[in-house]
Amino acid sequence: MEGVYVPAFRRSEKTIDVERDSWDELKRRINALVNKVSAHNLNHVVLELFQENLIRGRGLLCRYCLKSQIASPNLTDVFAALISIINSKFSLIGDLLLRRLVLQIRKAYDRNDKTLLLSVVKFLAHLVNQRVVTESIALEVIEMLLGEPTEESVEVAGVFVRECGALLLELSPRVLSLVFDVFRRIVQEGDLEFRSRCLVESLMAVRRSNFEGYPTVREELDLVDLDEKVTHVISLFDEIDPETSLDVYKADPEFHQNEKKYEKLKKNLLGEEDTEDDDVEDEGTVIHDQTETDLVTLRRTIYQTIMSSLNFEEAGHKLLKIRLEPGQEMELCVMILECCGEEKTYRSLYGHLAHRFCLRSKIYRECFENLFVQQYAIVHRLETNKLNNVAMFFAHVLASDALPWRVLANVSLTEEDTTSSSRIFLKILFQELCEQMGLRDLNEKFQDPTMEETFESIFPKDHPKNMRFSINFFTSIGLRDVTEKLRQLLSKRQNPELKDEREKKLNRRRG
Repeated sequence: MEGVYVPAFRRSEKTIDVERDSWDELKRRINALVNKVSAHNLNHVVLELFQENLIRGRGLLCRYCLKSQIASPNLTDVFAALISIINSKFSLIGDLLLRRLVLQIRKAYDRNDKTLLLSVVKFLAHLVNQRVVTESIALEVIEMLLGEPTEESVEVAGVFVRECGALLLELSPRVLSLVFDVFRRIVQEGDLEFRSRCLVESLMAVRRSNFEGYPTVREELDLVDLDEKVTHVISLFDEIDPETSLDVYKADPEFHQNEKKYEKLKKNLLGEEDTEDDDVEDEGTVIHDQTETDLVTLRRTIYQTIMSSLNFEEAGHKLLKIRLEPGQEMELCVMILECCGEEKTYRSLYGHLAHRFCLRSKIYRECFENLFVQQYAIVHRLETNKLNNVAMFFAHVLASDALPWRVLANVSLTEEDTTSSSRIFLKILFQELCEQMGLRDLNEKFQDPTMEETFESIFPKDHPKNMRFSINFFTSIGLRDVTEKLRQLLSKRQNPELKDEREKKLNRRRG
C-alpha cells in the first residue's frame, strides 16, 4: 500500500518461525535417539540420527551424548561406538566431543569430583579403544592421576587402565609396564587404604591375564573398519574452545540452502537414490509393469544383486537403484526372505537388509509384517533348514525393533493352535531373541504394559491348561524367567480350585 512503511524484518518472520520450529524438533529428536541407544539397537539409532541434520545439530549431539554417558556409565562403550560410527562420516563431531570431554576431565580433576572423573575418564578410555583419539592422551591422563597420587586419583587411574589397558598393551607395551611399576611402588609405600590397595592388586591380576575379560571393543560394537576410522590427536593441555554456542538456536541466513546441502549429503551417506533425477536414465534397473515376464525379470535381478554383493551395505545400495513400480515392494521383500531361506546356515546379511528397508519406509515395514504372518501360517511346509533361517531372520529384525512386535499377536501358543513345526519355529525365534537382546531386556519387552494385548496369545490367561502349556514351553527352551508373571497368576487360580476339591472330598466322606 502506497505511503505505508512495512518493517523489513516482517518479510522473514515466517522463515524464522519455520527455522526455529525445525531447531526445536532437531533438538527433541537427537535427545530422544541418544537416550534410547543400546548395544542391541545401535545400528538402528545411527541410521535415524543420520536422517537428522547432524552438521547443524553437532553441538546438541555432543551435549546429549556426554550428558547421557554420565547418567548411564554402564553404557559407556555403546556411546563410544556411536561416536566412532558418526566420527567416521563427520569427523568434526568427534573432534568437538573430544574437546568438550577433555574440558570435563580437567574440571572434574580440579574440583576433586571423583564420581564425575570416574565417568568421564571411562568415556575417554573407550574412545581410545575405538581409535577415535590416539593413545597419547590416555598416557597423559595416567600421568596426571599418578603424578601426585591420592586415594581417589589412584582408584580412578585403576579404573581407566582397566578399561583401555588391552589396547595400551597392544600399542605401547613398554609404557604400560612403566605404569604398572608406578602402581607397585604406590602399593609398596603402604600409604593406600585397604580398599584402594585391593583395587590395585586386582588390576595387577587383570594385567597378568593380559586383560582377559576386558576386550578392547566388544564384537557387537566393533562396527567401523580400521581403514575407515578417523583418529584425532588432542592433548589435556591444549587450549580448547568448546563452541557452546552450537547448543543454542541462532538464525541462519542460508537455512534452506544448508538444509538442502545436508539432504544431498544424507542421500549419498545412506546410499539413497536422488529422486529429483527420476526422469534421467542411470545405472539402475528400470521395471516398467507387473506382467508375469517382468516379475520374473525383477526377481532374477534382485537375486543376482544380492548374491553378487559382498555385504549388506553393498546389497542395499544396489537394490535401492532398482526402480520398482508401485506395489512391487513386496516382491523385493519376498526375494530377500527367499534368498535367506536357501542358505545352508543363517547369514546376518539378510536381517541387516530387512532392517534397512524397514527403516526406509512404512511400505517395506508392512511388507515384512505380512511376510511374517504368511510364513508362520505355512511353517509346517518348510524344510528344517529353511525353517531355522526364517526364524533367525525374523528374530533379527524384531530384536532391532525394525519390525513392530505386534506381529507376534498372530502367534497363539496353545496345544491346539501349534504343531511340532511351529513349536520348533517359535523355539528358535525366542531363543535367538534372547541371544540378541539378553534375557532381561526380552523379559522387559514381554512385561511391557503397553504390549500386553500383543502378547496375550503367547501368554494366555483364559484357561489353566493353556497357561500351563505356555509355561512348560518356555521352560523347556530355557526361558522360564519370562513366565514368572504367568506362573504367579496360575498359582492364584489353582489355590481356590484345590480348596474347593478338598472341601468336596471332605463332604463326600462325611456323607
